[in-house]
Amino acid sequence: MAEYQNLTDEQLIDRLRGGDAKVMDYILDKYKPLVRKKANAMYLIGGDTDDLIQEGMIGLFKAIRDYDTGKETGFSSFAQLCVTRQIYSAVEASNRKKHTPLNTYVSFYSKDDEEGKTLAETLMSGDLYNPEELIIDQENVQSFWEKLKERLSTMERQVLDEYLSGLNYQQIAEKMGKSPKTIDNALQRIKGKIK
Repeated sequence: MAEYQNLTDEQLIDRLRGGDAKVMDYILDKYKPLVRKKANAMYLIGGDTDDLIQEGMIGLFKAIRDYDTGKETGFSSFAQLCVTRQIYSAVEASNRKKHTPLNTYVSFYSKDDEEGKTLAETLMSGDLYNPEELIIDQENVQSFWEKLKERLSTMERQVLDEYLSGLNYQQIAEKMGKSPKTIDNALQRIKGKIK
């Protein structure tokens, strides 16, 4: 890769478009510290810095793909803009929880209950309409909540109550006077205790 060190970014892009595929790896490696710096400055609800770095690398790839060498703007500025936009888009999407249903789905055909039935088999069996089963299920749910509340700290109980009332991380953080990261950590601990 020493052959690329004396070339400008614009010359590298021209070589890449001319068929030199190795240039792509060189540019990605060259700008990875910029991506890390941008990713470390942001916070992704339910994710970590590696997720943001991955988003930033996607932004860098788009910058390489879309850069117009005929424009007056240098590649470095264009790359920073693309990386920042991609990371901000990921953060905004996580705040909207747009993909939560996809990330927390339960397969209709996975065998997850104690009896080895799939969700589809359970729904078709009619067990859900058995009054005895319904009362037992209600008692089990009540017992579960009582045991869970005993294991949670006062703050975790408050966070869980607010979360179940429909507030998002940011709203809970503002209401409790805490950072969104503190709320995220509390919810992660709650999930661990539920398991």
